[in-house]
Amino acid sequence: MIKRPRVTTIVLALALGLPGCGYTLAGRGSFLPAYIRTIGVPLFVNNTPVFDIERRLTERVQAELIGRGRYTVTPDRNGVDAVLLGELQSITLTVASFNEQQQATRYALTIVVKVEFRDLKTDKVLWNNLGWQFSEQFDVTNVITGTDPNAFLGQDLNAQERLASEFARALVSAILEAF
Repeated sequence: MIKRPRVTTIVLALALGLPGCGYTLAGRGSFLPAYIRTIGVPLFVNNTPVFDIERRLTERVQAELIGRGRYTVTPDRNGVDAVLLGELQSITLTVASFNEQQQATRYALTIVVKVEFRDLKTDKVLWNNLGWQFSEQFDVTNVITGTDPNAFLGQDLNAQERLASEFARALVSAILEAF
């Protein structure tokens, strides 16, 4: 029979040892240096024919960083501890599914973005992806002909908002959680 103090000691040792096993709550930590408090997120560069998508993406990324509560975010790249630069390289629209009448009912919108997050104190790149592909699928209720992203996004501005929000969430998580 195990004595009560011995069981307590074992449970206490396990409880103290578990935090060192690497498990943490997702979205709560940050691998960034403690001195990074102000992050610059200037307007992303848009190399696509889709008007204003860079503004929506930039604003959502800024809002997502602010929502994490630990950082001051500014649209400038001067006077900050780190800077996040983005460049939209392409945007494509493809049909993802059809209905019985062979009309497209779901589209996949894919953007390719070059992203760099740089620590300005050390001039070191903390995270980058030179061709990050991000896709979202969207249902459409009205028929769209062709696969022109301008036509799709022009008809459904909510698609832009959803894409921008999901992109920002994924990007900020990737940067702050070092994935």
